[in-house]
Amino acid sequence: MKGVCVFGSRVKTITASELAERLVAGGSTLIDVREPYEFAAGHVPGAVNIPLGALGGAVANLDAGRDTLVICQSGRRSVTGARVLMKAGFSAVRSVAGGTTAWKGRLER
Repeated sequence: MKGVCVFGSRVKTITASELAERLVAGGSTLIDVREPYEFAAGHVPGAVNIPLGALGGAVANLDAGRDTLVICQSGRRSVTGARVLMKAGFSAVRSVAGGTTAWKGRLER
């Protein structure tokens, strides 16, 4: 498992292949932090759309004890989103490296 150092905090990442395995296994929440129009154009099945700008206000509605995966288009916004969740007390957070661009499965519309 790789990590990305962002503003002094280490955000753990997973690959798109690891994401596929976790989705099959179940038990993870996948948050897509792209804007609604981007999400509507195609997203990983099972993802919940919470735009990055709204994520801080949505943490109260999420389970901090659940494995949480954050995805965007390329992996940059998802690192920021993972950091927002970590600051809110989420410990099992991972950013999907490469985002939906790296995803090899079908996208829902």
